[in-house]
Amino acid sequence: MKKFMDWLQNKIMPPMAKVGNNKYLVSIRNGLVLTLPAIISGSVFLIIGNIPIKAWTDLIKPYMNMISVAVNGSFGIISLLAAIGIGYELAKELHIDAISGAGLSTMAFIIVSFNDKFKLDTNNFSSSGLFTAIITAMISVLILNFFIKRNIVIKLPNGVPTAVSNSFVSLLPGFVILLLFWFVRMPLHIDINQVIQSIFHPLLFAMNTLPGILVYTFLVSLLWVCGIHGDMTLEGIADPIFLQFLAANGTAFAHHQPLPYATASGFSSLMVNVGGTGATITLVVLMLFSKSKTYRDLGRVAFPGALFEINEPVIFGFPIVMNPLTMIPFIVIPLVLAAGSYLLISLGLMNAPVAMVPWTMPPIIGPLMATGWDWRAAVWSAVELVLAGAMYYPFFKVAEKGMVAKEKTMAKD
Repeated sequence: MKKFMDWLQNKIMPPMAKVGNNKYLVSIRNGLVLTLPAIISGSVFLIIGNIPIKAWTDLIKPYMNMISVAVNGSFGIISLLAAIGIGYELAKELHIDAISGAGLSTMAFIIVSFNDKFKLDTNNFSSSGLFTAIITAMISVLILNFFIKRNIVIKLPNGVPTAVSNSFVSLLPGFVILLLFWFVRMPLHIDINQVIQSIFHPLLFAMNTLPGILVYTFLVSLLWVCGIHGDMTLEGIADPIFLQFLAANGTAFAHHQPLPYATASGFSSLMVNVGGTGATITLVVLMLFSKSKTYRDLGRVAFPGALFEINEPVIFGFPIVMNPLTMIPFIVIPLVLAAGSYLLISLGLMNAPVAMVPWTMPPIIGPLMATGWDWRAAVWSAVELVLAGAMYYPFFKVAEKGMVAKEKTMAKD
């Protein structure tokens, strides 16, 4: 086991850490944060409009079209917001004017969203254009960076307001960006959104399959075991996919259509990581009733955070990081919960996530809200807690026995 842990630490973790700190992936991850207020706000309207109480649905029926405006006006612009956010964050990472990066990225994304009839297709502003937003933002900011770093810009005299000066600095690269994307979309008649969707389709398909989500879940847990924030490391790659799934599910749910994606955003954070990655809230509960004073004290400290999905005190305090004993349940439990959740959704026994609920929402309540008030999701979340606790129990008792013996030795000294 020690050789295996050393191999992970020395061979696997360094490249994975580099991936997590890659400035382009960090820009995507941070840029997508701009979409969250819109998605969460829209989810509130989606949840309110679908409370499964007949008296309520009868009451709001005359206002459903008005409610759908809020849903469409939030879920329907996440790609546009992503273009703005990613352009801003990447420009900041490259140490150039962030507002210019956001503005030029938005322009590029809008240019490629025109159809062959020269009309702006706002359908691309929704989840279907998310990868297009990422690509156009990246290219636009890289072009801007190329011109600025080589000083191919128009400079105004000192004393001119910074905002005005920056706008002129962006003038030449802005024209090149406009010309490039206009030429590709209009004279060449290339639908960039369609091309990008076809390229990323295999990845989209894979992440909505049981093997795909199991691989993702395994990598997240493995990174945490080695002391790397697994969720954050993979967010830049996974979040665009899961957010696209969620937006599509939300739209389908609002129109009473079948939900197309099982693994939408919220699947991992609420249905797999119950009480934190690795379902560690159950380990915290075991600590609260431990024979070991050390574990009881740690449990009291960790429980309030675990209730809201924050489990760093457990991961680094128990510890789980680089601990061969707890490594096994910490990795296996999320795989079991992911497989169970996926199968229940696939068999139609539980709704997939349709609304964005903060990842800090407690177990049972979070899945209930995220699935559009599906009570079966709440029941399954409770069952998950029991399953996770049962799987942690034998490993915890071994750790507890060792800790109790250590405390007795220290007491004698």
